[in-house]
Amino acid sequence: MTVASLIGLGLFLLVVEVIFVPGTTLVGLVGFAFLLVGIVLSFNYFGRETGWLVLGGSAVVAGGLFYLAFRTNVWKRFSLKSSINSKVNEVDPAEVTTGMEGIALSALRPVGKAELHQKIYEVKTLGAYLETGSRVRVIQVLPNQIIVEPII
Repeated sequence: MTVASLIGLGLFLLVVEVIFVPGTTLVGLVGFAFLLVGIVLSFNYFGRETGWLVLGGSAVVAGGLFYLAFRTNVWKRFSLKSSINSKVNEVDPAEVTTGMEGIALSALRPVGKAELHQKIYEVKTLGAYLETGSRVRVIQVLPNQIIVEPII
């Protein structure tokens, strides 16, 4: 009973690792350890012949479970199906110009949000940390970045 429980729990945790928590994490390592302990105990309790049968059966069952899990696309139910198509700061050069002033809407450390001419943009300082509400001036406009400095 102990051997079957350890092997069953080990297989379950390995399937959980592959389908729900991909990557080498604690769940997979614990599952592999349970599986290994169950197989070693089967050799100790029941002898070599039964131990090899348990090892072979565990391998076949594990392979079958993984085959069924990927064949029936169970994992697709848990995967992200949407994507983000937007870009950061699609800046129109006519809207944002050097010298324009605005207010930081979030802390700039050194990147944050600022309002420039009633529109919100993601802006960056040249290393300065600014608090929310600080007045800023645009010093450079790049294709995907707006660089600001504090107004003192």
